Amino acid sequence: MYNPQSLRAEEFISHAEVMDTLSFAEAHKDDKALLSEILAKAAHRKGLSHREAAVLLRCEDPDVITQINRLAKQIKLDFYGNRIVIFAPLYLSNYCVNGCTYCPYHAKNKHIVRKKLTQEDIIREVTALQDMGHKRLAIEAGEDPIHNPISYILECIDTIYHIHHKNGAIRRVNVNIAATTEEEYHMLKEAGIGTYVLFQETYHKESYEKLHPTGPKHNYAYHTEAMDRAMAGGIDDVGLGVLFGLEHYDYDFVALLMHAEHLEAVHGVGPHTISIPRIKRADDIDPNDFDNSIDDDIFAKICALIRISVPYTGMIISTRESKAVRERLLPLGISQISGGSRTSVGGYDVPEPEDENSAQFDVSDRRTLDEVIHWLMELGYLPSFCTACYREGRTGDRFMAFCKSGQILNFCHPNALITLQEYLEDYATPDTKALGNVFIQKQLAAIPDEARRTKTQTLLREISAGKRDFRF
Repeated sequence: MYNPQSLRAEEFISHAEVMDTLSFAEAHKDDKALLSEILAKAAHRKGLSHREAAVLLRCEDPDVITQINRLAKQIKLDFYGNRIVIFAPLYLSNYCVNGCTYCPYHAKNKHIVRKKLTQEDIIREVTALQDMGHKRLAIEAGEDPIHNPISYILECIDTIYHIHHKNGAIRRVNVNIAATTEEEYHMLKEAGIGTYVLFQETYHKESYEKLHPTGPKHNYAYHTEAMDRAMAGGIDDVGLGVLFGLEHYDYDFVALLMHAEHLEAVHGVGPHTISIPRIKRADDIDPNDFDNSIDDDIFAKICALIRISVPYTGMIISTRESKAVRERLLPLGISQISGGSRTSVGGYDVPEPEDENSAQFDVSDRRTLDEVIHWLMELGYLPSFCTACYREGRTGDRFMAFCKSGQILNFCHPNALITLQEYLEDYATPDTKALGNVFIQKQLAAIPDEARRTKTQTLLREISAGKRDFRF
């Protein structure tokens, strides 16, 4: 039976409820009165249920889709403004004992080059990332209790936080590693991580078990219940995501929203982020082998519907997607993107040789971080390297209280300007710096509180004079 307050995976992600929801959506996709009612509810910025969102997903009326996109754009602006948070992934190791059929790290892949960063490697890689201007990392590692035990992950986090080069420092490390125990989540929390991210890949249990035929990840319930253990271990910011293309998109869309509802129902805090990756070509992985791929139109609709359904969540799109696709999705709800990314184990300090491919997937957007920053500002978006909420304890329910009330703009907008000024002073090319200085002056007017705006102007001058690391 479906029970969003249950801690059992098959009850809070009930297959019967998903199928009933999809049947309901198909039956009501042209019900104009219901569609109007759902859109009116979405306009109040309180979100939609998985069933309401499914009706909109099935609806093909161009006028409804236009309204969905308009709402998504406005809701993103209401909650997050024009800010786009910037991060980079850092792959620590591609050793893995799982048999995931969509990932080149699977244990049976004998020709991919297996690598694991030493602490000395990490110092070189992170220094290179700092020299680009990055302040926020997402560390990634395959599941391997011998090569990648929790002790290794914790040592890597500690090393990263202690690397300071010129004006560079990584101020927040987010973690994307395999599902683990409540005790180990507590260790990660004590290590000072930001968000714990774990992609479900697919919520369809039968498909999930076929896609993960061997290894610990085969255990559907253990994997799906990981966020509850993480929160019990003290991690109050968690990130969800599915890999679109593995299962039919509407099933995973509905189940993803059910997972968000479950976290709200049990913990009072929904997902801090939702990622929307699509399966991409990799070492021995051909996306054409999977028959549930989605085109750009459906992808954009999913993005917009997640934004209006879970208005408070951060939404992430990575360099898996091209510049054109990212540009299309930015106004539909995206609030975080990666830039200048490498998906290989190493490669930031010295590019990986072509005959030593250790990448998890091909990168579609290969621009430098500076090119991404320049592009965002040209489009009217405010690039942000801010990590203030994590460092000030505004996480979990405290962050959500600010976000849902709209008060987060009084913190995030000035903090974004401050961190952008740091980037311009320390790392930007002359063209990007010139554009950024004009852009910042225009963006100051968006700070609603006069005293905070004046304080921000003072801090911007101090950064130009050589001081660093201010935050509201």
